Amino acid sequence: MGYPVKVQKITRPKSTSYYAHIPTAVVESMEIQKGETVEWIVEDRNTLILRRSKPRKPMALRHLEK
Repeated sequence: MGYPVKVQKITRPKSTSYYAHIPTAVVESMEIQKGETVEWIVEDRNTLILRRSKPRKPMALRHLEK
């Protein structure tokens, strides 16, 4: 399931910035901590990847029973 967000543009007298907020559900599922450093990687024109700068051990995937 995806989490749609809108990109915001902030224009200041000397600079322009763009912001895309990370939904709480994504942050909690990845267990991202306040102040943790992450980096954006452009895979192609349609794919932007958010990656931890210091990787953690992978979490075990929970198998959903049908």
